[in-house]
Amino acid sequence: MCDTGDQQTTAAVLVKEPAATIVEKLKDVTSYEGEDAVFECRLSRETTQDAQWFLGDVPLQSNEMNEIRVQGMRHTLILRKVTLEDCGSISFKVGQHSSAA
Repeated sequence: MCDTGDQQTTAAVLVKEPAATIVEKLKDVTSYEGEDAVFECRLSRETTQDAQWFLGDVPLQSNEMNEIRVQGMRHTLILRKVTLEDCGSISFKVGQHSSAA
């Protein structure tokens, strides 16, 4: 705001977060039944954008079967003690970008 006594004017600043992109895509993983399967990808920047892991079309959350980690720009999914029912496509999405393995 600028105030000269008899006149005032105001302005606002809007700061937008640039979109993160996936710079290191997912790689296929082969695991034996009962082992953990680990998937990793890296983004172009740290972001507050929503990032989501999927097994097929099912969104995954951190729980006793799945561990989701975020360390800076690296996003990791650990599927604990996989079974034959866990076979399928794993995907990671952030903003308009996605990667699958």
